Amino acid sequence: MFSYLLAIFIILMDQLTKWAIVAKMNIGDEFPVIDNVLYITSHRNRGAAWGILQGKMWFFYLVTIAVIVGIVYYIQKFGRSSKLFAVSLGLMLGGAIGNFVDRARTGEVVDFIHAYVFSYNFPVFNIADSSLCVGVALLFVQMLLDGKKANEGEKNS
Repeated sequence: MFSYLLAIFIILMDQLTKWAIVAKMNIGDEFPVIDNVLYITSHRNRGAAWGILQGKMWFFYLVTIAVIVGIVYYIQKFGRSSKLFAVSLGLMLGGAIGNFVDRARTGEVVDFIHAYVFSYNFPVFNIADSSLCVGVALLFVQMLLDGKKANEGEKNS
């Protein structure tokens, strides 16, 4: 249940911030939050990360539906196995649905967070993208912890 509540929170925050960007900014407008580090930039993306697969909406629909079904399956089957796993799945589910809503509604994703990391001009992203990335990172940590427990269990046998 926690995973679903977290996903709903992510979806709401993602859609609210995207709505505000669309309502208040023109595409290409930007304002600095921290000069040379972080900007709010109104941007649209018809592809995936770094603009790959531009205009391949059918592909994104299929992949996203498969991902959502897979995440829901894992939440139902293993969601109570660990808090970290539940959080990672909730973040990934919220992020996947957040961007899916944009694609289904308008055929493009609203991006607005523009960061420069160690002078690298990072592609513009949004809350759903961030949620997906953090969720995947936490899932990786969970897998490392599970692997460590399995190795310790084998040594103690």
